[in-house]
Amino acid sequence: MIQHRTMLKVADNSGARVLQVIHIFGGSKRKFGYIGDVLNCVVKEAIPTGQVKEGEIVKVVLVRTAKEHKRSDGSYIRFSDNAGVVIDNPKDKNPRGTRIFGPIAREVKDKGFAKIASMAIEVV
Repeated sequence: MIQHRTMLKVADNSGARVLQVIHIFGGSKRKFGYIGDVLNCVVKEAIPTGQVKEGEIVKVVLVRTAKEHKRSDGSYIRFSDNAGVVIDNPKDKNPRGTRIFGPIAREVKDKGFAKIASMAIEVV
């Protein structure tokens, strides 16, 4: 469960390190984002040689949350951090980086981000 001004780690090699959420897509009254949702974020910290720069506004898909998420079979999935992957735009759903670090949730693939799921080391 992610809300406005939450700080996220970046799970790819796009060059960003820390992101801050400024908008959650899906309606003007939407307060929280869950796994697989698209967010609008500001890059707060980045490496100098990366594709994205500090202060840049980027689209991000949420791949890990510390708040547990209940699945339809009754099980729960929870991660130790909040992380996202920088994408080029919500229609193409292609990541800007070339590698994905750490595990990602299966819900990301179910929401149409198959390329991110295929690049990930582990899909939980």
